[in-house]
Amino acid sequence: MGSTDGSAGAQEKQPLFSFGVISDVQYADIPDGRSFIGIPRYYRHSIIVLQRAVQNWNHHQKLKFAINFGDIVDGFCPKIQSLTAVKKVVNEFSKFNGPVYHMIGNHCLYNLPRSELIPLLKIPSHNDHAYFDFTPTPEYRFIVLDGYDISAIGWPQDHPNTLEAFNFLREKNPNSEKNSPSGLVGLERRFLKFNGAVGKKQLEWLDGILQEASELKQKVVICCHLPLDPGASNTEALLWNYDEVMDVIHRYNCVKVCLAGHDHKGGHSIDSRGIHHRVLEAALECPPGTDAFGFVNVYDDRLSLIGTDRMQSMDMCFQPQSDL
Repeated sequence: MGSTDGSAGAQEKQPLFSFGVISDVQYADIPDGRSFIGIPRYYRHSIIVLQRAVQNWNHHQKLKFAINFGDIVDGFCPKIQSLTAVKKVVNEFSKFNGPVYHMIGNHCLYNLPRSELIPLLKIPSHNDHAYFDFTPTPEYRFIVLDGYDISAIGWPQDHPNTLEAFNFLREKNPNSEKNSPSGLVGLERRFLKFNGAVGKKQLEWLDGILQEASELKQKVVICCHLPLDPGASNTEALLWNYDEVMDVIHRYNCVKVCLAGHDHKGGHSIDSRGIHHRVLEAALECPPGTDAFGFVNVYDDRLSLIGTDRMQSMDMCFQPQSDL
């Protein structure tokens, strides 16, 4: 009898499912460099980090899928090499024994227009928009947002979304160099060209998906390249309209965790509604011999991130879903 009880307890501790995570690989076949604030970047080593991630995920054997949080190739990649570099990184992801869900980051768009990226990354698309959702188990729904829906990069120059982005930047950022936050104060410092926004149609779609998830009593994980909470990220890395997105999310009780990339140092916060915001550490900034990737064990009451090396492990606990 004691053995039976022990087995039952062990089974209760098994996750519902697990998935791999990595962000900001930003591979390029160029010498190492530095960010604009002087942080070392290891362009050739980052694809080795990805290779080790895929090996780790496959060795785990029980990962249901993996998520790449954007920026697979760096903006300094010579444009003549962009397509080859993107295909090279995608090929490494394809070695994972399961589906990989991608999202678009700004560095992806510096290399290729979204019309080329979306099929290469096999992103489910609505007229070149890159937002979608999926349900790995009945208990959970994942929503992948397109943080560059309204963007000055990636769309054709005469596209309404490009024009809307440039008009927005002219209004919000007086600098001639729109990637400069000079003179901007506090949360205004997010109004930079390398960020973007979720458009009106996507906001309406998000509201509909969250309503449906609530009716099905699903717990929701939001994924976006750009962070959605100032407590988890540098201000300069935030989604332009993170506040509007969070206003929609806060209408419901189903969202438990928001995951993001973009801010390479990583971060974590819990917002006023108890939602965890976890920004993932970048693969790009791993010196040779170090790593930044992980996998997440998903339970009814928490997501447990098991990080490797520079990616910090973390339990993100929340209240079980209410019947209200």
